[in-house]
Amino acid sequence: MRIGIFGAGGMAEALGGQWSGAGHEVMVAARDRAKAEKISTRVGTWAEAARASDVILLAVPAPSVAEVVAAAGGSLAGKVLIDCTNAVGPGAVLTIPDQAERIAAAAPDAHVVKAFNLCHVDVWRMTPPVFGGRPLAVPLCGSPAGVEVVSSLVRDLGCTPLNAGGLDRARLMEATMAFMVGLWFGGHDAQACFPPLPA
Repeated sequence: MRIGIFGAGGMAEALGGQWSGAGHEVMVAARDRAKAEKISTRVGTWAEAARASDVILLAVPAPSVAEVVAAAGGSLAGKVLIDCTNAVGPGAVLTIPDQAERIAAAAPDAHVVKAFNLCHVDVWRMTPPVFGGRPLAVPLCGSPAGVEVVSSLVRDLGCTPLNAGGLDRARLMEATMAFMVGLWFGGHDAQACFPPLPA
């Protein structure tokens, strides 16, 4: 699959590296070309990376998303656009409510899927992410066509995709992330909030 990555930070490096290792063709667009070249030898503008790709991972800071989506313009039409961004400020408060839905409004002809936003970047560097003998489950919110494509990329990481509903449910994932981050930063074991179901 041809994957475009917008951004050259930790999430771009971790997921881009895993997908490249799985045999996907990765092209990176970022403000810092030198950083982008550390992720992939194929580097271009936002629009070039979008045109050359079937799937685009948005891995830029949340406040920059609207700008890069606008810069990619019509090149996003028909593409699967993965939103892994987290718009969270001090005190683990959402600074941009309904981020994924705002992206979909800015790129109405793309298939937006919210994914990969619930775990720290170091989890995505694991090969594979397995905890307690269980592969990491990755919730996906978006259109059926988009979720199907992203599910295959989740499996390439050694994880289990979970269809968590339409894009309207992405706001719940975004709020869950902010809530759990608040617990972690407070020194609590957030994972203990979700024990396995009794047999």
